[in-house]
Amino acid sequence: MTVLEDGKVFVGGSGRPEYVQLPFANRHGLITGATGTGKTVTLQILAEGFSRAGVPVFCADVKGDVAGLSMPGEPKDFLAKRAETIGFADEYVFEAFPVVFWDLFGKEGHPVRTTISEMGPLLLARLLDLNDTQEGVLNIAFRIADEEGLPILDLKDLQALLVYVAERASELTVRYGNISKASVGAVQRALLVLEQQGGQMFFGEPGLEIKELMRTAPDGRGMINILAATTLMQSPRLYATFLLWLLSELFEDLPEVGDPEKPKLVFFFDEAHLLFSDAPKALLEKIELVVRLVRSKGVGVYFASQNPLDVPDTVLSQIGNRVQHALRAFTPRDTKAVKTAADTFRPNPDFSTFEVITQLGVGEALVSTLEAKGVPSVVQRTLVRPPSSRMGTITEAEREQIIFTSPIGTVYDVTVDRNSAYEMLKSRVEGKVADAPDAPPPAQGEVGVGSVIEDILGLNVPRNKRLSNTQKAAREVTRDLSETIGGAIGGSVGRQIFRSVLGGILRR
Repeated sequence: MTVLEDGKVFVGGSGRPEYVQLPFANRHGLITGATGTGKTVTLQILAEGFSRAGVPVFCADVKGDVAGLSMPGEPKDFLAKRAETIGFADEYVFEAFPVVFWDLFGKEGHPVRTTISEMGPLLLARLLDLNDTQEGVLNIAFRIADEEGLPILDLKDLQALLVYVAERASELTVRYGNISKASVGAVQRALLVLEQQGGQMFFGEPGLEIKELMRTAPDGRGMINILAATTLMQSPRLYATFLLWLLSELFEDLPEVGDPEKPKLVFFFDEAHLLFSDAPKALLEKIELVVRLVRSKGVGVYFASQNPLDVPDTVLSQIGNRVQHALRAFTPRDTKAVKTAADTFRPNPDFSTFEVITQLGVGEALVSTLEAKGVPSVVQRTLVRPPSSRMGTITEAEREQIIFTSPIGTVYDVTVDRNSAYEMLKSRVEGKVADAPDAPPPAQGEVGVGSVIEDILGLNVPRNKRLSNTQKAAREVTRDLSETIGGAIGGSVGRQIFRSVLGGILRR
């Protein structure tokens, strides 16, 4: 019996073959189920099917086992038995798929970068967990950068820009609204935390070109782009914000294609609850808009999560292809989740969907996909097909070999630090100091703008000398930062810590 057909991705058998139809694969999808029920394998076999059909794939490797797509599978009795049961034995072969590894930290794949400007104030505020007032200050900083031609590429650009905004707070408040030193200090503190978590690796150049994710291999199979996320998951907000940024870039950059014969890209969003958890209304509206409209760009988005309640109804209503693994009903919330999942399927008169969800075994799922004219199929109890690639992780040597032979080459492996807001503001400060007739010479052996900024902030002004209004405002911001950084540390020690931090930033 032949189950692999052109124009279809084979999911498994329910007494008949179950497929995701390629013409409707950009109508999005949802994979849900409790831990250990087989969600990762389902994601893996869907990625294999899309790749085999010539569709590029992007997915995050949260636990490290999705990387097995890059290696052929190994014969095992339970895999052979499953293949025979669903009529897949004659076509079941083990094969590796073309893979490109990516990593925000540049350790387990090619570095992925974007600039602060491309991220934008809305997503950046989400990443930094800012309140409305702090987000307002961030928006003002972006506005000043646009008006004065100051490119914001990396964290040091934004940090220097915020110092500049604080210095001009009284002037800018009249034009844009109140800029409090406490709010500026809060944003700076959030940036320091982000930097300590490795966020500086993500912001910079060269930025990721979306076309890199749309590649096909020489044999016509779609490239599977795997984001190494085992370390990234330690910063879940960075993980969710990055994937939302990437989805937004796809939406903005790709042309309208309507309903193509097959998707231009399939995007898997694992641990989807991190995207929607505690998201403000403005961000949820943006997510809903992107998910609703990115379909017309030929991009299918497949969310994977433990609980269907993790996905808002506004997004759930956009999803046409569903794979539901087992859920357990131990609590009232669990029971509600099972009922919600059951109600999203087109009923099958042969069984109760609600009851079957709690009875499914590992590797078994309820499947409903879009058929002719985009009509959802009747839900079927399905044995998910065994994967052709490796189930599990790969070795470090195997990963290094794939990275070494990657079609991406070394394009993204070296950071480029061009002239931007930090360098421009540094030049302005040094120019002002050079033009001042009574400017004191820098201390012996001290080169750069660290001491210059300290003079502007009033950190080096003797006690018996009057501060300028700018220095007073800047010193207040500095004091707030130093108190927060030091916590219970005294003000003078806190200022020394902040001086060393700020000096280090500006001397890079």
